[in-house]
Amino acid sequence: MIRQNILIMGAAGRDFHNFNVFFRDKEAYNVVAFTATQIPDIAGRKYPAQLSGLLYPDGIPIFPEEDLPQLIEKYQVHQVVLAYSDLPHQYVMNKASLVLAKGADFRLMGPNNTMLQAKVPLISVCAVRTGSGKSQTTRKVTRILKEMGKKVVVIRHPMPYGDLSKQIWQRFEKYEDLDRYQCTIEEREEYEPHIDLGNIVYAGVDYGEILKRAEQEADIIVWDGGNNDIPFYKTDLHIVVADPHRAGNEMSYYPGQVNLRMADVVVINKIDTAEPDNIILLRNNIFNLAPQAILVEAASPIMVEHAEMIRGKRVMVVEDGPTLTHGEMQFGAGVVAAQKNGAKEIIDPRPFALGSIKATYQRYPLIGKVLPAMGYSKEQIKELEATINNSDAQLVIIGTPIDLSKVMHIDKEYVRVRYELQEIGCPDLKEILLEQFFKKHC
Repeated sequence: MIRQNILIMGAAGRDFHNFNVFFRDKEAYNVVAFTATQIPDIAGRKYPAQLSGLLYPDGIPIFPEEDLPQLIEKYQVHQVVLAYSDLPHQYVMNKASLVLAKGADFRLMGPNNTMLQAKVPLISVCAVRTGSGKSQTTRKVTRILKEMGKKVVVIRHPMPYGDLSKQIWQRFEKYEDLDRYQCTIEEREEYEPHIDLGNIVYAGVDYGEILKRAEQEADIIVWDGGNNDIPFYKTDLHIVVADPHRAGNEMSYYPGQVNLRMADVVVINKIDTAEPDNIILLRNNIFNLAPQAILVEAASPIMVEHAEMIRGKRVMVVEDGPTLTHGEMQFGAGVVAAQKNGAKEIIDPRPFALGSIKATYQRYPLIGKVLPAMGYSKEQIKELEATINNSDAQLVIIGTPIDLSKVMHIDKEYVRVRYELQEIGCPDLKEILLEQFFKKHC
């Protein structure tokens, strides 16, 4: 038997999952390498032997995606598997063309080969784009389930950016767990709001191991899907969030369109701040791609602590990093708060940006006059801190889901912006959960 040489393109998430559930321990395949993009400091490491199985006693190397053409030739690759998300369809086909031109097959893996089956009922919450409002939708779903007397455990899409051998599975229940696992800002943005609600959250690298542990303490599991990826688990109710600020993206991004076509429920979020024509376009596209889905219309109203401090001030706005970078949004809740509460000016952070923060603006030139809360390492957090403190802003508006002062020293006055999902009209999520989920699975 000739083993197929496999290369997996990823970003420290879906790529590792596909390997774990499909390729690991299968002698028909030889995974020669991973490539990495989107996330800094992943390339140059190894997928550890502890996670790689018996066929890879030395682990598997991780290279920069820029090396892809040379790697196909060096390792005589038969198949290249694309395993990351939030990608324009044109980008996907450009990568496919590059791979095919080098003689290898190009592969996208579907649900049947990558979804694990839970022993308890499972609800998935995903999106068509990063930054659509999936997190607040997930929190709303968990609140409803807990009000119904169910013990809920959240499993979050992976963000394993540290020592992978120590992140096989992680359990978050207290703030101390965030420090214990040395979480990045992006991880804290996802886990901390759940901890605030009293939710237990699992995440890590091996989602088979994670599932075994979550099942032991849950009546219902909620999959909190990140980066508009499709779920890692077979789902009993698939909720997908769509964003009218980027109407049309649900037709043209991978795998957002996959999520939409699979949806049982679609939440059209942010209708309070979107243009009516965009809402109509989005609604029509949903009907064309997912006519079976139930539509929920919702807003994400902002709440500002000490909003009076904003009026008349020159402000720097800090927004969620992934939403601005590969999510391609040019503003978030922080900008809305500045505009609604009478800020004199939103200053441009770019003249004050240092190191990797400056490099982020160069890589994502459409970000504009907001500061992405990048913090994938201690060094980057220090550079973010210095960018804020070196600015001439009178006030900092923090539009991220966490209190940044817990991970850095901010020597300026600041206010925090919060936002939660608020359904408008009927049906709402509680009604849908009762009719479409509880009656069938509980």
